[in-house]
Amino acid sequence: MARNHWTLDDIPWDRLAPAEVDHDLLAVIKAAALVEYNADSYATYLGKVFAEDPSFQAMAREWAAEEVQHGLALGRWAARVDPSFNFEVAVDRFRGTYRLPEGSGNASIRGSCSGELVARCMVETGTSSFYSAVAEATREPVLRLICQRIAADEYRHYKLFLTYMKPYLLRDRVGWFQRAWVGIGRVLETQDDELACAYHAANGGGEPYHRLRASQAYERRAFRLYRRHHIERAVGMAMKAWGLSPQSRLAGLARRAAWWLVENRVGRLERSAA
Repeated sequence: MARNHWTLDDIPWDRLAPAEVDHDLLAVIKAAALVEYNADSYATYLGKVFAEDPSFQAMAREWAAEEVQHGLALGRWAARVDPSFNFEVAVDRFRGTYRLPEGSGNASIRGSCSGELVARCMVETGTSSFYSAVAEATREPVLRLICQRIAADEYRHYKLFLTYMKPYLLRDRVGWFQRAWVGIGRVLETQDDELACAYHAANGGGEPYHRLRASQAYERRAFRLYRRHHIERAVGMAMKAWGLSPQSRLAGLARRAAWWLVENRVGRLERSAA
């Protein structure tokens, strides 16, 4: 992992400008803080899946520590902008509602170690793109800096998982189609309980949890942050994780399709909210 990694003390908290914070963005960042902070649960799961790979286990623990720091940074930022936000209470509420899916025993829910690493690459692709989008969208200087640093970390994590994946691909004999199938499945899981639970735990107050309502509330606020270049970059990263050329004709079609889907989804969510 990176040496001399940044810490919360490196963030210029005195430059915080709450008047520049958009309420909808604040709600999204509160949810993101909980998901990032929960990475230690994923590290425990990965440790079981890769029980025979101590090198990967050590890397996963360092990865989780950096992800937890992301959650702490975003949580501190949100609490300073909105003093009524209690990060620790929100974390407890989130963990009381959401449970990480796990396979039986030490088996990966993706079917193989290489499939698990494809899924991790997809997650890092999504988070790198998301925090890049937030950094460009916000006018609040401290959040912009935090998200720039997190986006860089997530891209580095993507490359790390990609590197560890290569020997497992040879061992598991997983082709590009299987990798793409796992990757697309992981993208579709962004509409599962995790983000919806996090959004509700951070913003729902005392209301009962309603998965669809919370998911749509999160997506409506988060998807509008993206611009075309964020989606195109994410598709290129995904293609590389699937073993396909980011410069191929297929990749070009995928970029156009992905951007159309995002625009269409934002439009439908906005019309539904109206």
